[in-house]
Amino acid sequence: MFKSIFLKQLTTFGLIILLSFVLLISIITSIVNSYSLSQNSENVKWTAAAAKATIEEGIKINNSNSYSDFLLNKKENIEKMTSAFFLRNDKMKLFITDMEGNVVLEMKGGEEADDVKIIASPLPERVLEETFDDGEYYSVSDLYTALNTRHIVYGHPIVHGDGQIVGAVYAGMEYTSDNSLMSLMMETVITACLWIALAALIAAYFMSERIVSPLRNMATVSKKFAKGNFSERVAVVGRDEIADLSVAFNNMADSLEEMEEMRNSFIGNVSHDLRTPMTTILGFIEGINSGAIPEEKHSYYLNIIASEVKRLSRLVNELLDITKLESGKRKFVFENFDICEMARLILISFEQKIEDKKLEVEFECFDDNVDVYADKDAIHQALYNLCDNAIKFSREGGLFRISILRADHGKIKVSVYNEGEGIAKEDIPHVFDRFYKSDRSRGLDKTGSGLGLYIAKTVIEAQDEKISLNSTAGEYCEFVFTLTEK
Repeated sequence: MFKSIFLKQLTTFGLIILLSFVLLISIITSIVNSYSLSQNSENVKWTAAAAKATIEEGIKINNSNSYSDFLLNKKENIEKMTSAFFLRNDKMKLFITDMEGNVVLEMKGGEEADDVKIIASPLPERVLEETFDDGEYYSVSDLYTALNTRHIVYGHPIVHGDGQIVGAVYAGMEYTSDNSLMSLMMETVITACLWIALAALIAAYFMSERIVSPLRNMATVSKKFAKGNFSERVAVVGRDEIADLSVAFNNMADSLEEMEEMRNSFIGNVSHDLRTPMTTILGFIEGINSGAIPEEKHSYYLNIIASEVKRLSRLVNELLDITKLESGKRKFVFENFDICEMARLILISFEQKIEDKKLEVEFECFDDNVDVYADKDAIHQALYNLCDNAIKFSREGGLFRISILRADHGKIKVSVYNEGEGIAKEDIPHVFDRFYKSDRSRGLDKTGSGLGLYIAKTVIEAQDEKISLNSTAGEYCEFVFTLTEK
């Protein structure tokens, strides 16, 4: 995993750097070429304009009636006049044509006019037409093969003193990129690329290590979880997403450890709850069969056996309910029913237990009949479990109360209150957890499995209602849940 992430990040960084430098080189090359073209074009343009002005001024001064005569007889004067502004650049070329495009004079920076042969044939007619019609000519080309290579070319018509066009003058410079500048640029870019690539490699290594190290630790700890050891945790470093993942992983480990503890406790409790009645049932049946129990006592002991069977049945039913709830197979059927009547019937069903503990009973309902919309069987199960739990942990002679009151937003609030042991503050966050029993010593709760409150909470919240707990240890305990009024 480490190598995979490292290689992925390194490859990504490398591709980004490569693409960035290709783009950078393209942009720089374009800028350099554009700048070189612009600068050379300005030089060529200025040279062509200056040559035009010089020639026209020379014709005027010499009072020449013939442009051809002037060119043939005044080459030296033209060279003198033009050398001052363009022959200093050995890349500059200057050629003068007549009206038919024949080149009558050619000059190149650093060379004598008689030694120069720039164009071997007349200029194409289309070049002359554009020059004469537009008053100037510009192109970056070989002048339709008139030149051997691409040139930056500017041209102007030559005008006689009486306004008549008598020929044209063209200045040109071979269009090539600045190789020295490009070489220097490429060397600089490649050097920078190598340094940045090295820095990216180092950064990728440490970033990968920063990401992979916690993941590697999580993988190691997870293997220990698979073997049942939930005590290990991963170190939390920093405050980024990896740190958040580490915190979430540790929270998961806490939940797993707590769940494992509750599971072990549940197994112990259920084993005890199963073993005790089964032992009792077996003992009484063997006593009846062997005759150790007199026949007149059979009815008494059979009632005890029936009670233990009901206890076993209740435990099995609770386990089946949890299985259905957690698998989503428990389907809720909503209907209208009277919650007050349901509460009265549940209260009557606990009459014997209430008398045994001499509890003071209060029943409070804001109306004789209060219709709600919910799953009747599920609410009956939840309310029954809450009442059974309240009576079980009530002190002898204490207050037991069921209240049904109207709340805000169309809700009915049902509360089950008892005076007795209450629930310790540290146990309150866990009382609705499955398998959880605050009475771990089983001193008071000898029959419970730790599933009643979990079932009550699950079925109530599954109907988009809420359940809560208020309690003070050693004083009271009150469970409150809501229902939707019809």
